[in-house]
Amino acid sequence: MGSPGAEERRVRRAIGRSGDRERDGLSVAGGTLGFVAGSPAPAPEFTLTPDDVRLLTLRAQGLVGAAARRGAGGVASLLRRLGAVQLDTISVLARSHELVAYARLGAVGRSAIERAYWHPRVAGAFEYWSHAACVLPIEEWPYYAFRRRAFRARGKRWHQSHESVCAEALARLRSEGPLNATQLGGAKNGGPWWDWSDTKIAVEWLLDTGEVICARRSGWRRVYDLPERVLPADLLNADPSDRECLIHLTGVAARALGVVTKADLTDYQRLSNFGSGRNPAGLSADDAAAAAGLVPVAVESRTGTTLSGWADPAAVAHLTGSAEQQARTGRHRVTLLSPFDSLIWDRKRTKRIFGFDHSLEAYVPRAKRIHGYFTMPLLAGGRLVGRVDPARDGQTLIARQLTLDTPRAAEPMARALVAAAQWVGCDNVRLDRVEPADLESRLNSALAAGAA
Repeated sequence: MGSPGAEERRVRRAIGRSGDRERDGLSVAGGTLGFVAGSPAPAPEFTLTPDDVRLLTLRAQGLVGAAARRGAGGVASLLRRLGAVQLDTISVLARSHELVAYARLGAVGRSAIERAYWHPRVAGAFEYWSHAACVLPIEEWPYYAFRRRAFRARGKRWHQSHESVCAEALARLRSEGPLNATQLGGAKNGGPWWDWSDTKIAVEWLLDTGEVICARRSGWRRVYDLPERVLPADLLNADPSDRECLIHLTGVAARALGVVTKADLTDYQRLSNFGSGRNPAGLSADDAAAAAGLVPVAVESRTGTTLSGWADPAAVAHLTGSAEQQARTGRHRVTLLSPFDSLIWDRKRTKRIFGFDHSLEAYVPRAKRIHGYFTMPLLAGGRLVGRVDPARDGQTLIARQLTLDTPRAAEPMARALVAAAQWVGCDNVRLDRVEPADLESRLNSALAAGAA
């Protein structure tokens, strides 16, 4: 697919430029549904502190008591819990979608993770545009109909998709079965990565509009197929309205995060970052939340402001007592997080809940990076307490740049590094740069003890 994340950014820019289009007299902003102004929010049933939200979010994201769930559905269950797992071309220790599963389930074999996402015979997931390019549970297919309809209404991506090339690609898939872009006729024209062939443009357009589906990858290449060969009849024939799609995805976001504000709802599946943010369903966030059965709450921030929000009903069950006490029924994960992990992919929310500034610097020029190329935050004790930019050199995991927010984070960081190294087949961990520098000896001692 080329440069990491570039495809997603180009799609966003192209959709944003397309402006509003009319479908059945309703405004469609190139692939998105956003919330409109509505009646005043209902009175909150609970007031939640930042720590309440933090703990409920960790539970919703599968980062509390995760070891007990390893045998209860594994990766497939995790995918349904999160609703979406982001994909990215960057692979440092592993690809991001593998790291998301590892962070919650521990040392699951990487091949087992791949099979769970993209089973060669049983389609349990598909790939489509959600928060970004994501793996989605197969049962979510009907609820992205709003985006497929909006793509069709817009008529093209940023490139021109020729009808004859689209028809030829569809004919090949019908007659020959699942194929990748190379098998269909070539993904590139021979120039830079973005110099897509007409065939690649066509089949990606067919993917956008739902005429083809990607239910697996092979060698990191999308394998395209016809929806009628992949989807069960009930999913294939379902046609929810835009209103139904928005309500459903509101519920998905709330279940995945536990507690949400309007900004959280719109960010999780990018419901309003394309175009104008208007939605054809005419729904306010309060309307959608009420229809999804969410509970109105007040959410306190670390800066002292209070935001209106909603809690998933399953999270409400944990509010009858102390959220801290409820969280102790499961063990907090100590792990490194992919920078594309859904726990932290919203930078503003991460700052609000964890008091932690997180950003991906892979696309930042080397000289301007602060923490490194693929900085992975450290989650320990239910908090984000450090970060590391890892790399591999043979059998050695290298911490190119490592920062600890507190001296007490040295031992959890060492445990996380040793565990990650073992998972990817490394037998050694080396520190290149540690901040604060006076914690390097403490880290090395903890690493030695962890590797023993």
